[in-house]
Amino acid sequence: MKDKISSLKASLHKAGKLLSSKLSDVQFKRKIAGGTGFSGGENVLKSIGLQNLLKSVGAKLFLIFFVSILFFVLTVGLTSYVISKGIIQKKVASATEQTITLAGEKLDLLYANYEDLSMQVVLDNDLKKMITDIEATSKGSYDNLLLRQKIGEKLNVYSYSNKTIKALYLFNGNGEPINTGSTSFSKESLLQENWFKKIVENNGKATWLETRSKGFAEGGTTSPAFAVGRVLKGLTGTTSASGDAVLMMEINIDAIGKELGEINMGEGGRTVIVGPDAKLLYDANLASIGADSAIGVALDSFKEANGNLLSDKKDMQLVYFKSEKTGWLLIGAMPVAMLVKDAGFILMMTWIMAAVAAVIAVIIGYLIARMIGRPIIMLRNLMKDAEGGDLRVRMTVISQDEIGQLGLSFNEMMEKITALVQQTNQSAQEVLITASELSEASKQTATSAKEIAVATEEIASGASSLAVESERGTELTHNIGQQMKIVVESNVVMGTAASEVQQSSEQGIVYMSELTGKTNKTESMIRSMVEKVDHLKESTGSIRKILEMLNNISKQTNILSLNATIEAARAGAAGKGFMVVADEIRKLADQSRQSIAVVGEITEKIQREIDETVQVLSQAYPIFQEQIVSVKEADQIFKEVQSHMGGFIAQLSDATESISQLEASQLVLNDAMTSVSAVAQQSSATSEEVASLSSEQMNISSGLVRLSDKLEELSNSLKDSLSRFQV
Repeated sequence: MKDKISSLKASLHKAGKLLSSKLSDVQFKRKIAGGTGFSGGENVLKSIGLQNLLKSVGAKLFLIFFVSILFFVLTVGLTSYVISKGIIQKKVASATEQTITLAGEKLDLLYANYEDLSMQVVLDNDLKKMITDIEATSKGSYDNLLLRQKIGEKLNVYSYSNKTIKALYLFNGNGEPINTGSTSFSKESLLQENWFKKIVENNGKATWLETRSKGFAEGGTTSPAFAVGRVLKGLTGTTSASGDAVLMMEINIDAIGKELGEINMGEGGRTVIVGPDAKLLYDANLASIGADSAIGVALDSFKEANGNLLSDKKDMQLVYFKSEKTGWLLIGAMPVAMLVKDAGFILMMTWIMAAVAAVIAVIIGYLIARMIGRPIIMLRNLMKDAEGGDLRVRMTVISQDEIGQLGLSFNEMMEKITALVQQTNQSAQEVLITASELSEASKQTATSAKEIAVATEEIASGASSLAVESERGTELTHNIGQQMKIVVESNVVMGTAASEVQQSSEQGIVYMSELTGKTNKTESMIRSMVEKVDHLKESTGSIRKILEMLNNISKQTNILSLNATIEAARAGAAGKGFMVVADEIRKLADQSRQSIAVVGEITEKIQREIDETVQVLSQAYPIFQEQIVSVKEADQIFKEVQSHMGGFIAQLSDATESISQLEASQLVLNDAMTSVSAVAQQSSATSEEVASLSSEQMNISSGLVRLSDKLEELSNSLKDSLSRFQV
């Protein structure tokens, strides 16, 4: 009997261990049902389901697309405006410089004619003789007056040969007038005049005198005029200290006006001649002659014989030509704003295209944001529903792109999670049934213990009852074994499903990697295409430079033909044949310029088409960049899903190991219940020990009842936790 009671005690101890293992398994499943195993998935949902509009994927895609298009359009447009502004300013300055140079050369020819004419007067021996004779007569005598009149007539012959000559004046070295036209000058004032001293100091060399607004005659009120003077040397018998006479040829300012009248510097521009003291020697506005030139730059800046430069304030484009004869500066001034006003059309079109591009960017950005952001928001909402326990949610897949494939993967994941919850729910039901049966068995064991304590004298009948109870215990352990096999099979199915989910995630990662590689390859091809178009653009630039050189050659040929025509005209009848040749050269130059203009227009058209191609490629490049970012984000999501599924598989493995240990304990319990019969046969021999052990058995039975109740409570809790999932 003692051995039977010890065996019963050991069996009850093993049953307690079995209940503890069962309780641990139920607590583990309760943790899974409570959401501990899906904390990573919840973080992913939070990272996707942001409520702030500025942080949403759709808003970011829209802003990136909008800012990128607007930035590139404004950059290209404003750059084109700045470049075209500089090119126009440079080309106009170059063309105007050639015009000013040509006009300056013509003025030098004009100055040379006046110098030649003055030289003819100086070399006229008859005039020299009359000047010598007049010095031999007394002032106021008839012979003196007659000689003065003859000298005046002689000078008038020279002045009549050129209508631009205003007057010819002759003075002796003492400043006294010789011809009758010179009587408007007084001796005292003449000797104080700087221009008179300058002519004398140059000692026979042609001396050019700056323009005076009222001419050179004293008290004159006539039109502006400039002059050239020389010293007549080699006179004999004169009363002057030097023995020389002074000739001054006063020239009407209209002589210059005729040469410069056809030059147009545009609105706000002007063509002037500036002397060494920065005073105006010629201006279309005759009233400003003699005033400060106000050209906005120091005279030291005009270092070359001709050229162009900007004023100190950068508001005026100046082109100049320095006369070799007079040293005067022929300056053409043009407002920079007028030169580049045509470039303003490019700036206006830039802003218009920027506005159009902004509207298009808004439309396309909205469509892209809607196409990408809306499915992600839908998927986020479905995940939130699933987080709330509704496992029946599924995403409607329309497209076949990466988002569509993500939706398919989500649907497959929900299918497998639903199957997993269903299997867990079924296992929980079975555990609940087992807990109820175990609770009933523990209560019966407690009742038996009470009966053993009360009726020790009936130990024999108690032994028989114990044998009956042992048989029932054997049957219960057999049932528990059957249930444990079902639980093991369920865990195996759950592990297989989790492995399949992990394999699907790995396949998704491999596909995303291949897609990333193909996208990068496409981006490289686009970049290569942009570089080739840039090279083609540089080639068209070289063609334009060659056309500019040919155009300059054509202009030079035209100038040469003009000079040849002038020389032929000066040659008279002998130059008529040469004039025909010059005219043919000019026609060929015009034809060449027209052909160059046609080729230039074709080149400009090619340049515009290349620029449009570069713009299209530049717009496509940010789209590929955005696709790469989206693909990388999707790849990161797959990797996180794989990581969470790996943790879930590890937890399933732990659960399977715990169930295996529980199954081993059940086998031990089955063996123990088999030996209960043998213990019952020996219980009669140990009846004297029953009394001492009955209280201990009572405590064990009470603990077994408590454990059974707790197991039933945990089973109900597991059932309640699983009931929030809708499958």
